[in-house]
Amino acid sequence: MSRAFRLGVFIVVALLIFAGGVFWIGKKQFLFHSTYRLKAEFQNVAGLNGGAEVRVGGIHEGTVRQIQLPTRPNEKVRVLMDLAGGTRNVIKKDSVATIRSEGLVGDKFVEISFGSEQSPKVGDGDMIQGEPPLQISDLLNKTNEVLDTTKGAIANVNETAGNLNSITTKIDQGQGTVGALINNKKIYQSVNAGAAAFQENMEALKHNFFLRGFFKERGYESAADLKKNEISQLPDKPVAKQFNYEAKKVFDKPDTAKLKDAKTLNDAGSYLQSNPFGFAVVAAYTDMKGDTEKDRLLTEARSMVARDYLVQNFKLEDTKIKTIGLGKSGKAPEGGTVQVLIYPEGSTAAQSSVMPPSR
Repeated sequence: MSRAFRLGVFIVVALLIFAGGVFWIGKKQFLFHSTYRLKAEFQNVAGLNGGAEVRVGGIHEGTVRQIQLPTRPNEKVRVLMDLAGGTRNVIKKDSVATIRSEGLVGDKFVEISFGSEQSPKVGDGDMIQGEPPLQISDLLNKTNEVLDTTKGAIANVNETAGNLNSITTKIDQGQGTVGALINNKKIYQSVNAGAAAFQENMEALKHNFFLRGFFKERGYESAADLKKNEISQLPDKPVAKQFNYEAKKVFDKPDTAKLKDAKTLNDAGSYLQSNPFGFAVVAAYTDMKGDTEKDRLLTEARSMVARDYLVQNFKLEDTKIKTIGLGKSGKAPEGGTVQVLIYPEGSTAAQSSVMPPSR
């Protein structure tokens, strides 16, 4: 093989390698594709270089052609990018260009997001929005701030735990009021005894002679007194005898159950004492004035007070005298009324049907 032939083969191979390199580089730089140019501006490109990749949907579809430094301090760095023509279908006017890196410290590249369906397509030379890159230094600063805050919180927790430990130690040693209560049984028992004595004194005070009049003006000492002899409704049997009294003649004031002229009830008491009967009901009504709930309680108290007078002043079997407070009634005279309804022998208060007697 002649020397000229070997030289020719070497030249041909070298040309083929060169052509392949040019084609490979051109393909990577999109020199042999139909491209269009986009622009994006950034406050800081964070080490992005010319020739870096431009990715769309994670695919290499363009190249950073040029990075232009601003001419004024209030301007931003401009990045010029050449992109493959096929990306026009997904890159729109509202797409965003972001500078990213391969891993934490890898090469920088530009990632362009897909635009919305309604947004118009970009044209050659259009400007799209640039998003500032996340720099490692910023991330480290944030991490340091979080660590400093965490250290401060841990210090506060440790201080609080120390204070609690000090308090519990003093309590265990019997120091202070709480420690004495927990560790000294005599003090604990004294406190319990004092509380019980206070409760007994308050109960006695309620029944004290000087306060008795305060409760008696209302006709009862507690709400439970109203229910002792109360029936839920009047029986449906006709009464054997009925006594009607105007409330304003029997009671002191329109809104109390304090008796004014209790002897008004004597004719009913005399009849009950002298005649056999099944049971009797002292019923009270008010007129239509005033608060409904207050009037119901008032009638319950009045019927109870009237019953107590009859039981205490006449020889009666008290279990056969019942009460009922019926509240407001349109047929009651002004100020209300009190009735003593006497039912014949053989009738009981357990009957349930309601048939109010005539008034």
